[in-house]
Amino acid sequence: MAEPRDPVVDLRRIAFLLEAASEPSYRVRAFRNAARAIAALPAGDLAERTRRGTLRELAGIGEVLERTIAESLRGEAPVYLRRLEATGGRMLAELGAELCAALRGDCHVHSDWSDGGAPIREMAEAARELGREYVVLSDHSPTLTVANGLSAERLERQLDEVALLNRELAPFRILTGIEVDILADGSLDQSPELLSSLDMVVGSVHSELRMAERLMTRRMVTALANPHLDILGHCTGRMKTRKRNRPESTFDAEIVFAAAAQFEKAIEVNSRPERLDPPKRLLRLALEAGCRVAIDSDAHYPGQLAWLPYGCDRAAACGVQAGSVVNALGADELLAWAAAHERG
Repeated sequence: MAEPRDPVVDLRRIAFLLEAASEPSYRVRAFRNAARAIAALPAGDLAERTRRGTLRELAGIGEVLERTIAESLRGEAPVYLRRLEATGGRMLAELGAELCAALRGDCHVHSDWSDGGAPIREMAEAARELGREYVVLSDHSPTLTVANGLSAERLERQLDEVALLNRELAPFRILTGIEVDILADGSLDQSPELLSSLDMVVGSVHSELRMAERLMTRRMVTALANPHLDILGHCTGRMKTRKRNRPESTFDAEIVFAAAAQFEKAIEVNSRPERLDPPKRLLRLALEAGCRVAIDSDAHYPGQLAWLPYGCDRAAACGVQAGSVVNALGADELLAWAAAHERG
């Protein structure tokens, strides 16, 4: 068994690194206050509280701090600390560039079959010119009529076109997919048979975004439990432009990300400048829950495929490593990952 670390030292180190990264002061205070609180405990009391599961009875100690302290006492470098140390004092732009260079594909790309502005071939050729090995074609599902969502019949015709293009564009690959709507009850807006025939399924909430937190949590967990879903797209649905400021949907992030980790689904880091979703605080929670991520462009036009660095910079700022990014895998490895959780 590993020798215990000093949780006080680990908590203070986390606070220091948060300060160095210009993170919000309330987050820094949480770790500094926790360090002071446990330093004042009688000898042996901290270990006993950890054993009994009563750490959260101390003021200011929540789930993240409880987990951090427990990891330290077990002799493990806390996950939160490892994530911060991963930046190693290096410039985030450098880390983001490294992460972007590791990406081999893009799992969320649209075409003019739904609400995109270019044919499939043009999107694929643009991605290839950017050095990608594959894209997942993920046009919308039928309920999203405003985005010309694909009926089952149109999607089947699209699959035929993709098969032809793949023969012409090889070794570049267009993986078949969909951005399927997560309906109000958590079901997916396409038949299970058709979803099972696709390479990759991104599921996103596009309607009833102001649903009550409890109901939205249940909606998202139900979708994540569906074996056909692979990636949870732009999870808060927020949108920030000069003309529009759509707030985040509210849900219990700890429950949702725990479900994603349990069912081995990825959380999307959406690179669109008006989305940049999830917010950093939620992306950190997803990482702490053990979730994998997909850094996607959500491109609707060829030039938007170049937006991946926005998501990579955001992911690097939160300590995302290439090993946890599903589209840093080659196409065959990505498909094997998706097949593994579909088999359950």
